[in-house]
Amino acid sequence: MTPSRHIDTLIAIMAALRDPETGCPWDVRQDFASIAPYTIEEAYEVADAIARGDLDDLREELGDLLLQVVFHARMAEEAGRFAFGDVVEAITGKMIRRHPHVFGDETARSEGMAKGAWERSKAEEKAERRARRQAAGEPQEAGFLGDVPVALPALTRALKLQQKAATVGFDWGAPEPVLDKIAEETQELREALAGDDRAAVAEEYGDLLFALVNLGRHLGVDPEAALAGTNAKFRRRFHAVEAALAAEGGSLEAASLDTMEAHWQRAKGKKADGGR
Repeated sequence: MTPSRHIDTLIAIMAALRDPETGCPWDVRQDFASIAPYTIEEAYEVADAIARGDLDDLREELGDLLLQVVFHARMAEEAGRFAFGDVVEAITGKMIRRHPHVFGDETARSEGMAKGAWERSKAEEKAERRARRQAAGEPQEAGFLGDVPVALPALTRALKLQQKAATVGFDWGAPEPVLDKIAEETQELREALAGDDRAAVAEEYGDLLFALVNLGRHLGVDPEAALAGTNAKFRRRFHAVEAALAAEGGSLEAASLDTMEAHWQRAKGKKADGGR
């Protein structure tokens, strides 16, 4: 095998890795469930490369993510369900259906088919998927919110659930009532803490997070993006604390909390950190 620009080579490499006799023992023993966490991790690493503006890393991470697609397709082919070509056919068909204003005839273009075409196509595809799963006797999430994927990151799923509920009017009309709800959930969390009920604490903490996601939605702030920004800010400031201690001949392990807090406040006040 030699490196190649052609997808067929990657497909052949995966087939070789999965060969029960001559393949890699680790690759051979994997299944969809065991590989799924790696698929999610690679998607996040793609997003991380984009956030850092590192296009060299982005090339590498996109390759890693593509490998995940090929891996899942290979396992499905071994099970006699579908192959990589079927995956490509499915997505190309979907893109053509969802863009009649691009791939349709002149009439479709002139009548402005772009408006609503994407959502109409998605609704039709979901209905077909539900019917197929029902016919196959597969379990389905019931109700209006049943098609919001369970495997989404919790903050993102909370946002999706709220957005969909809002389409039928189940929503506050402004941020202010959500702030009141956050105050209410905060008080309920205090009460759970006072009662030393760990299950109640976890439940009320979840309710508070859900309300905070709702506030972000009303403010037009994506919760995952906002928390990612805060994570980066925390890391940046903590590194500044670490660097300041090292410059004094100290260390994180040896420093007192008061000393670390003083360096934290200095890092927080730097203009490069936005002063927040």
